[in-house]
Amino acid sequence: MTIEGILELMEALLDKSTAVPFSSKKMVDADQMREYMDSIRINMPTEVNEAKETLNEQKAIIDNASREAEQIIRKAEERAKAMVAQEEIIKQAREVAKEELEKAKQEAENIIADAKAQDKKIKLALAQSLEATLSDAQKAITDCGKSLGKNMEQLANTKEAIARATGN
Repeated sequence: MTIEGILELMEALLDKSTAVPFSSKKMVDADQMREYMDSIRINMPTEVNEAKETLNEQKAIIDNASREAEQIIRKAEERAKAMVAQEEIIKQAREVAKEELEKAKQEAENIIADAKAQDKKIKLALAQSLEATLSDAQKAITDCGKSLGKNMEQLANTKEAIARATGN
């Protein structure tokens, strides 16, 4: 179950909780609420594992770009060697090889730069998603804690009122 789903269950638990007489407070099943909070803790690593998978995918993209760059450079070098076969075109072959090598290096740099930019975007989006999820979970837990505290306080006040009313 996702954290979002667990938060919806917590919200439903609050909605269906029994109202405390003579107040706008509700009594919450503390065991059920703890179970939901434990589920959030258990499911939190899933989000982290997804982040690790994303980082591994980013590394694979960068590695692939590096391999492609190496292949381009090898092809340029092979092409340069083939052009050296005749004396007359040695100079031209060197110039072409140099240009091809520069193009290959530039293309490799562009591929790596694009991969790094994509990596940065993915990391940023992931960080924002994790931050929002954690913030939502913390808010839900805080709200539940406040509600539980208010319910306990209201229950104590109700007990005192009953004790006063009955003379005990």
